[in-house]
Amino acid sequence: MSDTAPSDRASRDLMAALDQTRPRTAADAADPSVPVAGTVLLLRDGATGPEVLMIERPDRGSFAGAWVFPGGKLEESDADEDASEEDDARRAGVRETWEETGLVVAETALRTVSCWDPPPGVPLRIRTWFFACAAPAGEISLSPGEAVAAEWARPDDMLARHGRGEVTLYPPTWVTLHGLIGSEDVGAFLDGVRLRGAARFETVVRRTPAGPLFLWQDDAAYDDAAEDKASGPRHRLETGRLPWSYVRSA
Repeated sequence: MSDTAPSDRASRDLMAALDQTRPRTAADAADPSVPVAGTVLLLRDGATGPEVLMIERPDRGSFAGAWVFPGGKLEESDADEDASEEDDARRAGVRETWEETGLVVAETALRTVSCWDPPPGVPLRIRTWFFACAAPAGEISLSPGEAVAAEWARPDDMLARHGRGEVTLYPPTWVTLHGLIGSEDVGAFLDGVRLRGAARFETVVRRTPAGPLFLWQDDAAYDDAAEDKASGPRHRLETGRLPWSYVRSA
């Protein structure tokens, strides 16, 4: 693969940011100084399982050229001093979905899938809540400044395209797509989310000879790289080469 392959952009950005990371503290997961965002998985049933609406960002700005789910950062109108951060993010997700795609979703329809807190110290640090719902009826109307393309994607197809270097994905999107694989239909996925509750990904990233390694709380090496032995639980994403490798074990 050439050094200019689009999917390498995420790995290059991640490697460049590694020198700015610092050890995680207990306060980082709820740091009030970190911007908050909400993003929405709009799901529909396809012939072989759920499909999710994905949009391609313009080749500039944050996450330039990446394929993402509709969403964005909280604005002042989304905040309610009597509400939780999760609820504020839900309102942001609803608003951003409408602004970016023209599709209207109800706050009450959104199930919380996960919350992603990036590694402390990285320049573009946004704590993002991921929500999911069955896609509403209506035509997609993209905002030109926010997206250049949209498609209903089978999760395994999008991951395969990423593995071939055809599209750019960032780790939260990649792992979320991976979590959709195997669901029989949209209803089954949403029922599973309701039963499991929201997952929290409080990210640690380390430089390895193979490239950036992302770790989450139940990985044996999460708190101490010296504990990364041959045995022990794993929850990690290896991003040094394509295709990326996600490992989660007890």
